[in-house]
Amino acid sequence: MGQHPLVIVSNRGPIRFLQGADGGRVAKRGGGGLVTALSGVAQHQKVTWVAAALTDEDEAVAEEGAYTDGNLRLRLVALDREEYDRYYNVFANPTLWFIHHYLWGLAMEPDVDRNIRLAWETGYLPVNEHFAEAVADEVAALPDDSDPMVMVHDYQLFMVPQALRRRAPRALIQHFTHIPWPMPDYWRVLPNEIRTPIHESLLACDVIGLHTERYVRAFLHCVEEFTDGEVDFEHRTVRWRGREIRVRHYPISVDPAEFHRLAATPEVIAEEPGVLAARPEKMLLRVDRTDPSKNIVRGFRAYDLFFSQHPEWRGRVTMLALLDPSRPDIPEYAEYVGAIQRAAREVNDRWYQTGMWTPVDLRMSDNFPQAVAAYKHYDVLLVNAIFDGMNLIAKEAPLLNQRDGVLILSENAGAFEELAEWAICVNPFDIQQQADAIYQALTMHSQERKTRIEGIREHVQAHDIALWIDTQLDDLAALRPVEA
Repeated sequence: MGQHPLVIVSNRGPIRFLQGADGGRVAKRGGGGLVTALSGVAQHQKVTWVAAALTDEDEAVAEEGAYTDGNLRLRLVALDREEYDRYYNVFANPTLWFIHHYLWGLAMEPDVDRNIRLAWETGYLPVNEHFAEAVADEVAALPDDSDPMVMVHDYQLFMVPQALRRRAPRALIQHFTHIPWPMPDYWRVLPNEIRTPIHESLLACDVIGLHTERYVRAFLHCVEEFTDGEVDFEHRTVRWRGREIRVRHYPISVDPAEFHRLAATPEVIAEEPGVLAARPEKMLLRVDRTDPSKNIVRGFRAYDLFFSQHPEWRGRVTMLALLDPSRPDIPEYAEYVGAIQRAAREVNDRWYQTGMWTPVDLRMSDNFPQAVAAYKHYDVLLVNAIFDGMNLIAKEAPLLNQRDGVLILSENAGAFEELAEWAICVNPFDIQQQADAIYQALTMHSQERKTRIEGIREHVQAHDIALWIDTQLDDLAALRPVEA
């Protein structure tokens, strides 16, 4: 497939540029799971990556043209900052994010007011157009006989496929959504003049990718509700305006070898004493961003209920909560951080007895080596998300764990579709069930613990990130006309 040009499009790029202390330019690896997942593609073939210029130095690079590094050509798109703020901080986050994760209660929020409409019209739409223009420029620069494959990623860029199809009709276009796809009724939060164009834009693709079969079904129901597309649920296709669109599930995964390498680095090893110092007999671990979708507060409440019902465990287990601060500029996220801190303090105030034991060890920082160190040493891993596109922590942590740790997994995490057989599965809203799951995990027989974690490891090793990428590229390549 290396002979076919590949263009990746995402909000964040694989490299971000900063100005060093000496005034020179410093290139650093971009953050986020998407960048981690896709960066490996450039090791095997030439890739053009189009992303937003997010720093002052990024903008300087954008003005100079494209940045190249081996097989990677990085095209950064300079954007008006107010336009970007409306696109990202008002419409994509929290509006689309909250819809996709069912985070609004609807009785009191949201109000679809002028602010949201303005963010759509003067933020989200123009930014998506700018992305499409940049991608079309890159496609136009390719040889005339090439068949470019364009992979557009995530909810920030729903309107790129349609805008790109107008400009580059010969391109094969895929869009992949890395978060859950909600059912039609929840999309009705948005007015028809917003929700229908989003779905119609995605139908400009050749392939639409989601993480699970559940999300595929939800997407097809939405297409049936909001467009005039002809949906075939059996074959997971849509006929729309003379074209056939394939809707497929590709569960994202991790690189097991990379995580084993990380586990042996000095940075991770240096964090282990600090992790181990916190544990009494057992450790209950959660590693999350401070996002409302992660259900951190209910997790603390379930843990609190567990102590009420099983007082013999007081002093014997600590919950280590390693939380990465997320989107602090968005009010809903800042408020949720306060709720997390209050909930943790309530548990500690209720059950703290001596200086030798802290029920909840809450650590809020961006410290990935610490998280990897903690993966090695948990007895129970809590993943109780309200909704989650996949949740790679459920796949990463068991690979490295040295204590046959038990996974407690939300039935609304994308990983549930793959890992339910080996996890203790819970309803994320049912704190009694989660409290019971904590007790079950802590008292589980050693052989059952071993069987469960080995099942997860074998599955993740057989369904790794390379398979995720290769399957998508194969499906796109199969759509090319057969040469005579």
